[in-house]
Amino acid sequence: MARYTGPKTKVARKFGEPIFGPDKALDKKNYPPGQHGLARKRKKLSEYGIQLKEKQKTKAIYGVLEKQFRRTFEEGARRSGITGENLLVLLESRLDNIVYRLGVAPTRAAARQLVSHRHITVNGGVLNIPSYQVKVGDVVAVREKSKSLEVVQLNVVNNNSRYSWLEWNNEALSGKLIQKPQRADIPENINEQLIVELYSK
Repeated sequence: MARYTGPKTKVARKFGEPIFGPDKALDKKNYPPGQHGLARKRKKLSEYGIQLKEKQKTKAIYGVLEKQFRRTFEEGARRSGITGENLLVLLESRLDNIVYRLGVAPTRAAARQLVSHRHITVNGGVLNIPSYQVKVGDVVAVREKSKSLEVVQLNVVNNNSRYSWLEWNNEALSGKLIQKPQRADIPENINEQLIVELYSK
């Protein structure tokens, strides 16, 4: 299972956004990493550079590498509707992202680990595939013997963020996808049209 395991602050500084959550280092050094970080900040990007940066940022946010991201884009292009929005809906419907959105894990990387380590069930059956596409009506829950995990308990207690397309049951520690998210419901700062333009070249 391929995933990015390098330094996260460096990536966040590269894009100038806290894409992995609040980061004190990003507040102190709000310029790209490396010896020529400040000089690169002043350099103007080409149109291609802007599009590529947006794609790389989106991949980093959702923890997806190039091959899988490309396949997701192609799936979005095959569907009816706006390709860019379809791409984001497919990324939001990934099992690891749903676990993160439900507030069971503090980050997408932590949610991915919970899924991989068989702590999550879908419709009552254990599922350890982070990229699984959750469908409308599917019930995503914490496995019975995993409910006492400290990371789960801490996040469920401290989590106040709920989304209109998800339904959460605090007693059962389970959530349900009641509808596919609309573009306006997705809070990430992503310009999906730039990704569509990049792949259309």
